[in-house]
Amino acid sequence: VGFVDVAHRRRSCETCFVADIAPAKQHLHDRRDVRMASLLACKRLVPCPAPRVRGAGAKAKPRARGTAVAVAQEASSDASSASTAPSDDDGFTYERFQELLDKFDFKFKAGDKVTGHVLRIDNRGAYVDIGAKSAAFVPTHEVSIGSLARIDEILREGQNREFLIVRDDDPDGQMLLSLRKMEYDVAWRRAKQMMEEDATVHGKVVNVNRGGLLVEVEHLRGFIPSSHIGVRIANREKLIGEELALKFLEVDEENTRLVFSNRRAIAERQLKSFQVGDVVEGIVQAIKPYGAFVDIGGINGLLHISQVTHDMFTSLESVLGEGDKIKVMVISYDKERGRVSLSTKKLEPTPGDMLRNPTLVFEKAEEMAASFRKRIAEAEEAAREQEARMAEELKKQE
Repeated sequence: VGFVDVAHRRRSCETCFVADIAPAKQHLHDRRDVRMASLLACKRLVPCPAPRVRGAGAKAKPRARGTAVAVAQEASSDASSASTAPSDDDGFTYERFQELLDKFDFKFKAGDKVTGHVLRIDNRGAYVDIGAKSAAFVPTHEVSIGSLARIDEILREGQNREFLIVRDDDPDGQMLLSLRKMEYDVAWRRAKQMMEEDATVHGKVVNVNRGGLLVEVEHLRGFIPSSHIGVRIANREKLIGEELALKFLEVDEENTRLVFSNRRAIAERQLKSFQVGDVVEGIVQAIKPYGAFVDIGGINGLLHISQVTHDMFTSLESVLGEGDKIKVMVISYDKERGRVSLSTKKLEPTPGDMLRNPTLVFEKAEEMAASFRKRIAEAEEAAREQEARMAEELKKQE
């Protein structure tokens, strides 16, 4: 019972079965070869020895002991006592044989996860016994999601572990297995989980195109749109090989689409150090009809037109210009959106100083900010005292 690699031996067995002749020795390749009349006439069922391969140094392809062998092992005691013709008193009957065939006739299909035993490893891949008709095969490129110098970094002979079937039986009865596909599934699940948790990850820049940057995170390729790149650099190709902090914008496993934001990750880091009332230095990046965008260390804050000065003015370009270095106060921030609202109006010693003498505003910025924070603290303390008094009065009324 088992495999034979020599073609004429296989044909000889088939001829015997067609002629319904019981030869002295029969070869059972799988359940299709089984003839009850011949089997019940057998005195003994044994596994076929490993085939010999001609040629010095040649190695036999590993063969897994499959359905026919498993049946033979369980039925050997019954078969040895069976008579030459079926009867109700036989220890090994038609019903018993069908029961054993059903028990060991394993069904495998692509997408199934199976536990296998690593039989042998070579430079092409690994042969694995999963209980099928022949040993399944794991090609080297299917061993890991990452690059490997040697396959034995992941697999070793004699090891038992789980594999994924990625291709059904070929004509030779061999299946193709993969560990790489299983690792990809895990990587996508981790990406979804990290996006739900709004975690910050680090990815390596692997390429640049006109739309943004291509990065690798957890062995998955993703994309950073230009609008979400927080690093200010003229030649983006210099970023290749660098690691950037990233936030997830989109995780779409079905379409293999990963989109990240470097700007959001930088904003979160910066916002952790910002407090309302802090004075920061920045550079005016752009002037819009509604205000100016100011780079304050990797993130853009908005200096709204209503927060520039107390006095009226006709054009924001008459007050600020792109590239100007200014001091601004943080008056609010939105962690979720990575947005920061700024003000120079609250730094004016007297109303209108941003129009008449902006240098004075920047010189007195820390002093005015300290005064602003003091007023805020006093207002918060007064609000708490008022709340406590109201709670006390309600308690007395009860």
